[in-house]
Amino acid sequence: MRAKAIIHLDRFKENINSVKTRIGQNRQICVPVKADAYGHGALQIAKTALTAGASCFGVAAVQEGLALRKGGIKTPILLFSQPCPDEIKDIIKADLTPFVSDAEFAVILNEYAAKANKKISVHLKIDTGMGRIGCDTKDAKELAAHIKKLSDLILTGTATHLAVSDSTNVNDIEYTKNQISRFTKAVNAIRAAKIDPGIVHAANSGAVILHPNAWFDMVRPGILLYGYKSFEEYTAPVAQLKSLSKFKKIISEPVMELQSSVVLIKKIKEGETVSYGRTWTAEKDTLIGVISVGYADGLPRLASNRWQVLIGKEYYPLVGRISMDQCCVNLGKKTNVKRWDEAVIFGSPDHDDHDASSLAKITGTIPYEITCNISKRVPRVYKR
Repeated sequence: MRAKAIIHLDRFKENINSVKTRIGQNRQICVPVKADAYGHGALQIAKTALTAGASCFGVAAVQEGLALRKGGIKTPILLFSQPCPDEIKDIIKADLTPFVSDAEFAVILNEYAAKANKKISVHLKIDTGMGRIGCDTKDAKELAAHIKKLSDLILTGTATHLAVSDSTNVNDIEYTKNQISRFTKAVNAIRAAKIDPGIVHAANSGAVILHPNAWFDMVRPGILLYGYKSFEEYTAPVAQLKSLSKFKKIISEPVMELQSSVVLIKKIKEGETVSYGRTWTAEKDTLIGVISVGYADGLPRLASNRWQVLIGKEYYPLVGRISMDQCCVNLGKKTNVKRWDEAVIFGSPDHDDHDASSLAKITGTIPYEITCNISKRVPRVYKR
């Protein structure tokens, strides 16, 4: 196989269990599986998450929810992003749970639901400082009351999203605390109006690690479940560490491993160049290994001449530009590498410093983008 993404489902389940241990067994976990589960394969990830105790799933697009339903997933599916009116019929048909940020959309949903003679479960979204979808905190009680009056909508949850919960910067920690406080006040106002807010949830990955006050009834860790922490607890300010001391440290192991093969080994003479643009010149006679993976598979072109590939137990540097379908490594004048040997591009379970996070750092991005960009032509191979 020219390239494949090994998905370590045992690690995924361990990551869920680690989160459950931290937040307590009574809180629910919503597993985000948007963007094909961050590139890991939404249906298989969802099925595995259910065996580990997931309560519901989160998607960004209606089609993502439809695909899960088609695959047999009956668990609640939250629709994080704002859908368009022409998608509402599919939302009703698939029994998805959309977020509602304003009265206008609530009315539109109710009209479609009435025509379909079916009630829709919705979650009220409150903007506490993210600046995207969500109503203002001062309008939350009024919107909740409006939803309650609509005949075919059922308010089953209330949510917000945290903008900088994954930062240990003192100012960002304070900003997150303020978001949590504003959200708590809005939820309390809804309750004071004798309206049940349903499942209350706010915590993304960063908040699961750093902000216990954001855990409420349910958490929504995304990248954390796929194996990446934006920071370690010990890097937080001392005051924040004290609030975390009674909770068990989260273990998060990368779930995806990108592999390919050395498909050709050839000799390169001193002064000769490799790949497009002639960006690398051999300083001495050497052996070049051609690996069957490129930027069309999701290996960032920006990693050219900056990353290394694991073959056997040794790292070999990428040389020359990464092309659409292939890349090259410098094997040195003599090598034990053989044609058809396995080459790990990133994510080996035995090498913590060779994961998507490390690759993201050298290319100026985040691990989310690395795993999400592994293309559809790369088959996912699931290991349990």
